Amino acid sequence: MPTRRSHVPLSLVVGKARQGTSDVDLARGLIAGEVWAIAETWHRFAPMVLMMADRALGSRSEAEDLGQEVFYRVFRKAKTLRDPNSLRSFIYSFASRELKSELRRKRVRAWLSFHQPEDLVDLSCETLDVESRDLLQKFHAQLDRLTPRDRLVFTLRHMESMTVEEIAATMDISVSTVKRSMGHAAIRLSRWIEADPGLVELLDARRGKR
Repeated sequence: MPTRRSHVPLSLVVGKARQGTSDVDLARGLIAGEVWAIAETWHRFAPMVLMMADRALGSRSEAEDLGQEVFYRVFRKAKTLRDPNSLRSFIYSFASRELKSELRRKRVRAWLSFHQPEDLVDLSCETLDVESRDLLQKFHAQLDRLTPRDRLVFTLRHMESMTVEEIAATMDISVSTVKRSMGHAAIRLSRWIEADPGLVELLDARRGKR
């Protein structure tokens, strides 16, 4: 199990702004170990990783911990990036691996815990109304029942709007495996949702408000 670096949000400060730098030049700077490139990589790509992790895990605090672990590994392995044009996918690949590992750990913790899976979901966002919180809690409880791979594929496809090919490249699996996981997730979620009258009622009410 990887050791979390800190519970304090990671922040990097540099004296010179490089916001206008292209991803390719940013990648070259990162490979060279330039301090400005390390800082700019965090500022440019951390929101993307944190949002993906938040959607996959259902917990902002867990997403922040995972985000720090992802970028720790990205910075440590930056010299292994062979193609500067692939910086975004390089970062996504680290995020994907960490998410898959965390989902496995979360599944084990849920199995070992006296709590139900939905009790492990952090829904502390104050902007959500009671109905939305209940809906998210129930939905994440169903996601917790998927295998880590199926859940991650589902998240990347339906919450990150990635193509099948992008998911395959990010997770380093075949396109056919991605399609199988999508099918497994869709069938299982549909069956589990239909078996939960409370969740069906919430979803129907949500649709009626649109």
